[in-house]
Amino acid sequence: MGFRVARDGSIRWRANIRLARSLWGPLQPVIRARLKDLTLKHGFDVAAGDLQLLDGNWYITHAGLLRLAVRRQCFGIRTTAIRQFSDSLANRWVFRATVYTSRSKRFVGYGDADTSNVSCLMRGAEMRIAETRAVNRALRKAYGIGLCSVEELGYLYSRPEKSPEKKFASPPSSGNGSSNGQPRLRDRLCLLIRQHQLDPTLVKRYAADFCGTQELREASRDLVESFVTTLAHQATTDRDGLICKLNSYGHREAVQS
Repeated sequence: MGFRVARDGSIRWRANIRLARSLWGPLQPVIRARLKDLTLKHGFDVAAGDLQLLDGNWYITHAGLLRLAVRRQCFGIRTTAIRQFSDSLANRWVFRATVYTSRSKRFVGYGDADTSNVSCLMRGAEMRIAETRAVNRALRKAYGIGLCSVEELGYLYSRPEKSPEKKFASPPSSGNGSSNGQPRLRDRLCLLIRQHQLDPTLVKRYAADFCGTQELREASRDLVESFVTTLAHQATTDRDGLICKLNSYGHREAVQS
């Protein structure tokens, strides 16, 4: 049994490193070593969207944490809104999540969300985002995950101001991508489309609308990166809602034509 687990871990590691290289280019030794440790220790799968490489650091996703909980036979998860710190009128929410790894062993995590750390496209969903962040923190504590989750990076969900100096079609000398292990935006976007089976044409229209430009190539890199992160969060936490939103862009074109 031990040999089989080790063999399965080795196979997954080879698959992970191949996909990571194709998505983010050559990886620095420390990034590669960290990926190997995460693969063998926790069984994370890059193709399934368990991990993201952002600015040279690995981040776990909500979906990856939930899959880990299933593998570890998590006993249960309970979430509660902290009323004294929440204000529904101001769209500010704080949640406490408790993860039970057994009947008697539990781990607690807190998460918050408000209009300052949630994308304008997710306004009205602050309560759900706060709950997701709380669950992520509790799961990370329960299973010893020393990575921050993507959904906890509140600053990535704030829509930056348009910067005409930086154009997506004219990236810096790094070639819009992978120097020092940083991700390529287009590769990240393509991976999301494949993983969640999204319509690439509708995603492109959504991206242009999000960035406030006629064409995606006219948007700044910061805006495109913000869109990719927002799309990942929506696809992970509310895919049905995302599909409805994407379909609305198809309806708009039909009406205009």
